Amino acid sequence: MPGPAATLLIDDALTKIIHRDGSKSAKLQKYSGMLAHGTHSLFGDYPASQMHKDPWKKLQRSESAPGLIKDTSLNKHVAFSITQNNRHQSAVVPSAPKKAGAHAPRVIKKTQFRGLYDRGDMPIAIFHGSVGGKIAWKVDVEKLDYHHYLPIFFDGLREKEDPYRFLAVQGAYDMLQKGGAKILPVVPQLIIPIKTALNTRDNQLMTTMMKVIQVLVLSGEMIGEALVPYYRQILPIFALYKNNNLNLGDQMDYGQRKRMNMGDLVSETLEILETHGGEDAFINIKYMIPTYESSILS
Repeated sequence: MPGPAATLLIDDALTKIIHRDGSKSAKLQKYSGMLAHGTHSLFGDYPASQMHKDPWKKLQRSESAPGLIKDTSLNKHVAFSITQNNRHQSAVVPSAPKKAGAHAPRVIKKTQFRGLYDRGDMPIAIFHGSVGGKIAWKVDVEKLDYHHYLPIFFDGLREKEDPYRFLAVQGAYDMLQKGGAKILPVVPQLIIPIKTALNTRDNQLMTTMMKVIQVLVLSGEMIGEALVPYYRQILPIFALYKNNNLNLGDQMDYGQRKRMNMGDLVSETLEILETHGGEDAFINIKYMIPTYESSILS
């Protein structure tokens, strides 16, 4: 069975086959400003004087469609304007309020993992061999400084481009698998990367982070209890997506096989947090998510 990082690569290949127009590609997300741009080269960015004035051709596209409304802030919620007195008196824009956008994806900022890997400061490399889904460690994982490297790998879980995403996901799993007693003291440093990844509202990043949280809790003793004081930073997003399930009727949800169903994954993660969080875990989860029902208490 392929590992979690290799599974993401397979999903990307399948997405490219299904969406050949590039509507689900990272390039389109960069163009729309939702995904951070990388450096121009291995040596950094080019001088501004040598760059093209419109590298993404945004100005050309806007000029080719002059009838397009460029500034949406000009659309006021009014029934008619002065320039429409000689026209039919009807609403140009519906006066209904806009969507709150609670589930709308947020902008994904550049990660620290990408910069350190490009600079050659990470003790990892891509393993080019017959067996896929592995990374080549330059140092034994047990000898790494977990206070320094584990938060960096957790920060890299916000990456959506390879090889950064593959190395960050597989590296985080390898460190959690072989960390042992070194993981517990690092838990407070992992809260900010976890919260930042969950707040992106990106389904792929959120499901990846929730799976890593489950492995984190199960990787050692007392880790679940160490996360209880930080529930106020982590669980608001869980409450937002707890009931995020698709009503497909008699159809089949193929995301369940890959554990991509957001509502099921949230419930599964909350059960693990409660089971391994000690006696104070349930009341703290209940405080943040009032609709949560205990999986232990009868």
